[in-house]
Amino acid sequence: MCFEGDVSVLADISDSASKAPTLCRFHQHLQISRYAPILIPIFVFGIISIGDGAIRPSSLAFGTDQLTGKAYQENASAMEKYFSWLYALTALSLLVALTFLVYIQVNMGWGLGFGILVLLVLFSTVLFYLGTPFYVRLKPKSSLITGLFQVIVASYRNRCLRLSSLSEDILYHQKKGSTIARPSERLRFLNKACIVQDPELDLSPDGEAIDPWCLCTVDQVEELKALLKVVPIWSTGVVSTIHSHNSFPVLQATSMDRHIGSSFEIPAASFGLFGVISAIIWLVLYGTVILPLASKVTGKPVHFSTKQRMGFGLFLSFLAVLVLAAVESVRRSVAIKEGYSDDPQSVIPMSAVWLLPQYLIAGVAGALFATSQNEFYISEFPKSMSSVASALIGVGGAVGSLLASFVLNTINELTKRGGQESWVSSNINKGHYDYYYLVHAGVCLVNILCYIVCCRAYGPCKGEEVEVMEEEKP
Repeated sequence: MCFEGDVSVLADISDSASKAPTLCRFHQHLQISRYAPILIPIFVFGIISIGDGAIRPSSLAFGTDQLTGKAYQENASAMEKYFSWLYALTALSLLVALTFLVYIQVNMGWGLGFGILVLLVLFSTVLFYLGTPFYVRLKPKSSLITGLFQVIVASYRNRCLRLSSLSEDILYHQKKGSTIARPSERLRFLNKACIVQDPELDLSPDGEAIDPWCLCTVDQVEELKALLKVVPIWSTGVVSTIHSHNSFPVLQATSMDRHIGSSFEIPAASFGLFGVISAIIWLVLYGTVILPLASKVTGKPVHFSTKQRMGFGLFLSFLAVLVLAAVESVRRSVAIKEGYSDDPQSVIPMSAVWLLPQYLIAGVAGALFATSQNEFYISEFPKSMSSVASALIGVGGAVGSLLASFVLNTINELTKRGGQESWVSSNINKGHYDYYYLVHAGVCLVNILCYIVCCRAYGPCKGEEVEVMEEEKP
């Protein structure tokens, strides 16, 4: 789908360049000339989005399927290294896209730029299929989404059942070949979905449920519980992405001196590359230098849990917003002092290098949180939910984007009342973007506190119970 979308974009650009008059007359004849320039890109980007939505969750889950060997299972850091290097390579490809491909599109034409993208997608598709004989391919046995809805319906239908305090007295429907005999005690109301009331009426001769919408397996119940358990922690990740969905730092960079030397000037939109570079450097150093050095100093293997790394990533995001607010406060003061209050397009005598700390910190924060969040979902969910675990990241980003728009519009409406200048005014020198960032910092701080509460309520992750028991042994 991504390949088809890129081809459509390329074809649209080529046709627009070579057949503009013909297309215009054709559109006028169909009376859709007003909508065609909008509908065609929407259709093309829709195809790309569908393809991208299918690739990202599946590729992460497919990659974890390859780590099923005994050597990987005995190596506790294998999953962590996988996600770290995956994020690092993704960031590296983004770096190439924002430099090399953007340069080609700007200086050599959009057609050539999209043509290169088409060839790259085609090459990756061919390369993927060439490796087919070497992949570990797990066959899906049932629909996960259907199973989750079956648990909800079955638990509602069986809502009148009473749960005994002794789970041994209850007969649960166990999936064939499953090692889970009884459901967990958390979210006990869902356990009613897998209670066998009458084996002769509820089960077929081969042990399967006669009506899966009235009786589910213990595995299905635990899958829904696993999803519901991570929702609070997932929501803190959604809030942490709110700040990343705005381009205000680009406006700041536009109004600042971006020259390096006397001739070279960094484009304002390219400052985001420093965040990508810092993420790549951090991920490489974390696994190859920081952890080995810490293990050598302490005399024992050092490993930070996924929740610890996510928490540190949230703290760095909070710190990055604070730094950005401080820099904006100074930038605005300099602009007013120099008499540029009514001229937001002018460049003030302040170096844009002051924006680098925010980008560097935000890059490390994003790398830490994204990799640990992926690892957390994959490790906590059953194997059958690997794709759902990967999709949660994308859904969180989409919800975060909507929340960012809501917060921006709310602050804009509240601060411009009474004829006052909005904090997020189009005139960056008259607005108060520093106050806007401080609001974000406050939200980030509250989000960190909520994250701590959610982590305590969640309890230990899989494998942490064993580590705690081993540490408590004399």
